[in-house]
Amino acid sequence: MFLSKPSVYISLFTCVLQLSHSWSVNNFLMTGPKAYLIYSSSVAAGAQSGIEECKYQFAWDRWNCPERALQLSSHGGLRSANRETAFVHAISSAGVMYTLTRNCSLGDFDNCGCDDSRNGQLGGQGWLWGGCSDNVGFGEAISKQFVDALETGQDARAAMNLHNNEAGRKAVKGTMKRTCKCHGVSGSCTTQTCWLQLPEFREVGAHLKEKYHAALKVDLLQGAGNSAAGRGAIADTFRSISTRELVHLEDSPDYCLENKTLGLLGTEGRECLRRGRALGRWERRSCRRLCGDCGLAVEERRAETVSSCNCKFHWCCAVRCEQCRRRVTKYFCSRAERPRGGAAHKPGRKP
Repeated sequence: MFLSKPSVYISLFTCVLQLSHSWSVNNFLMTGPKAYLIYSSSVAAGAQSGIEECKYQFAWDRWNCPERALQLSSHGGLRSANRETAFVHAISSAGVMYTLTRNCSLGDFDNCGCDDSRNGQLGGQGWLWGGCSDNVGFGEAISKQFVDALETGQDARAAMNLHNNEAGRKAVKGTMKRTCKCHGVSGSCTTQTCWLQLPEFREVGAHLKEKYHAALKVDLLQGAGNSAAGRGAIADTFRSISTRELVHLEDSPDYCLENKTLGLLGTEGRECLRRGRALGRWERRSCRRLCGDCGLAVEERRAETVSSCNCKFHWCCAVRCEQCRRRVTKYFCSRAERPRGGAAHKPGRKP
């Protein structure tokens, strides 16, 4: 059912992952087997959803998923092998699998439908498998062939990337929701039929963000992978680690500081949050994390915004609004003035 090497589309997928805002599948020349042509737009959309989720999850972190981090090829793409690289691989792989699975359920592909392989089987006490489960097996298989085909090396970095690709796919399967329908006389729930549905992709992103914080560092002997024995040792090492966990080989750099060699901008000039009813704890602490812990001051700036308000419907048929002006306060990290005779605050070292 599936082709083994969709190499025709590797360049398509790689290009998509380098473009975070203005990509369009129509910008790419799509030639090759028709079996993969029908999946290419879903792969591109899935890659884009992974990029957007990465930016959302890290919006108030020192590392905020910059464009430079979005190319997945381990040779000529991401040079680092830290926990941020691990997250990029996992969320991108998850995005592609999620979108392929969802589009399968929507009927976009002629060769894919519901997963009814367990229908009629006992699932647990008082319920049976039934209904129309989202076909994650299909999404997993096609996603694996597209995403994993980007890894052509046999070294530790390629093994790390493949491991994190799989962790992303496991995150989609692990966050699926069981939905049930009751059956019985007069509305009773004597038995239930249940099926599995995809969660919101935001839940997958949050799950992988937790895995990011708990990512495991793999220590390998320098030069491993240059021989058959070395490659075998690498494979054995990664096989011993659960594919549900993210792994990395290197420590993260200090994201407080600008580093042109690594393409890091630092946190100076970044916006942070202090007030707001809907802010979570991580967001409320963003000024301390981005500014204070990096040796920067928090600069308060007042600005005026104009928005439509007091809109009324007039018969027939127009909506007229007033233009309301509102003063807002925003906060930014700025270079702290060094006190006379004092030393500058040393930036934090955690990402």
